[in-house]
Amino acid sequence: MPDILVESKDHVTTITLNRPERLNAISGEMLSRLSEMLLECDGDPDVRVILLTGAGRGFCAGLDLKDVAGGSSDITGAGGALKIGQTPPFVLHRIDTPVVCALNGPASGYGMDLALGCDIIVASENAMFAPPVRRGVVPESGGTWLLPRLIGWHKACEVTLLARKLDAVEIERLGLANQVVPHDQLAEAALGLAQELARNAPLAVAAAKRSMRLGLESSFDANSYHVMAELLQLFRTKDFAEGIASFMEKRDAKYQGR
Repeated sequence: MPDILVESKDHVTTITLNRPERLNAISGEMLSRLSEMLLECDGDPDVRVILLTGAGRGFCAGLDLKDVAGGSSDITGAGGALKIGQTPPFVLHRIDTPVVCALNGPASGYGMDLALGCDIIVASENAMFAPPVRRGVVPESGGTWLLPRLIGWHKACEVTLLARKLDAVEIERLGLANQVVPHDQLAEAALGLAQELARNAPLAVAAAKRSMRLGLESSFDANSYHVMAELLQLFRTKDFAEGIASFMEKRDAKYQGR
């Protein structure tokens, strides 16, 4: 079986990390493949939502350090030249297609950063986050940028520097998941949320996500002007006309992404 499974249906593409015997630890080959799949989905107008999850009892145990130590995997890229901007966490940050994480189990180190980089997290009661500082490394793939913005400086320091394992209760309490559900309901809950999201106007969803992302690093005035530019483009779309028509006719909208 391939290390990454991909399935598309009703405008939702599900990407599953598929090394359950290694808790979906990521090899160098998986890094490249996952980035390619994310970019491919983002460029496909038929894909309105990406659903990211793991096979088996874990989401992602981080980078596959066992393979690296044994010399059978290169996580730095071809010839040891790390192309950091092409790795999954950076791709996740740049794409406009919304990404829902179905956090089915433990996410350690790189896996934790990968989950936090998603836009919405639906977590199983078996979910767990394990920051990597106790292993002598830092959250190198977005964690040190994301956590202070998600939960504030003091809590981010507590989570990152103490590096205690966070169970599902603590993940929910800190606001690091949108919801926590019984494990046997995770797939249904995450897919249901993704399908609900896919029914919204895809161009508007992408523009809203893009505006919020850029707003993290811009002033209020700069972001307001950017949003107005996005809005003027949306006014010219068939989706905008459909949104108005469906409202006036009191029916569900049928968006085409045009």
